[in-house]
Amino acid sequence: MAGSQKVIEIRQLFHLDEFQDVLRLQKEIWAFDDVELLPLRFLVVVSKVGGHVFGAYDGAEMIGFCFAIPGIKEGHIPYLHSHMLGVLPPYRDLGVGRNLKLRQREDALARGIGLIEWTFDPLELKNAFFNIERLGAIVRRYNPNQYGLTASPLHGGLPTDRCYAEWWIDSPRVNTILSGGQVDSSPQLGIAYPADIARIRAEDSARARAIQRENAEKFQSAFAQGLAVTRFQRADAEGAYLLEPWK
Repeated sequence: MAGSQKVIEIRQLFHLDEFQDVLRLQKEIWAFDDVELLPLRFLVVVSKVGGHVFGAYDGAEMIGFCFAIPGIKEGHIPYLHSHMLGVLPPYRDLGVGRNLKLRQREDALARGIGLIEWTFDPLELKNAFFNIERLGAIVRRYNPNQYGLTASPLHGGLPTDRCYAEWWIDSPRVNTILSGGQVDSSPQLGIAYPADIARIRAEDSARARAIQRENAEKFQSAFAQGLAVTRFQRADAEGAYLLEPWK
């Protein structure tokens, strides 16, 4: 398998030619139309105003990337919004995405930043498991059609509903999970998707949209009651977001 015998190097990016490779990967990974690409000049700004851009390399070839934008929460809390992370298909399931996130965490901690956020599609169950179970992120927000409709076949023509992952990168929860430990939790509610939701989205968009809409209402109701997603459970038939009270 590509990359399986090599060390994948993570580098911080600063130069125009490196950002050109990020544009190339956006096209290869998501098949975006040109108008949907985040342009080179935007990445230049990100790298100069307190954000960061990282590339994952197999030798001289960039095979993955991520970048984050600086922000400030209510209460003057600085954070990073990790807007995009992508890895070429032959290099998935090799830990590249995790290493990119850990490099983001390392940079944020060095600068005294304790929170990294990003959005993800709740229909992407593999990503949900990674975000919640492997990284220790929690979810307390759901935004319907966050980015509008896109040309990407990966979105299947559905509204781009998104969950917000909150990654409190130096919390006991995250430190425990990253070290391989287990956290105490008492889930009170589960919101489930069929395990084959990716196939359903590709083959039956009306059914996929019905599932998306029904679960959007469940998420929004749960979050309004002060619940948060703290676990993700995988089974043969479904993947379930598990929620509990959170303060």
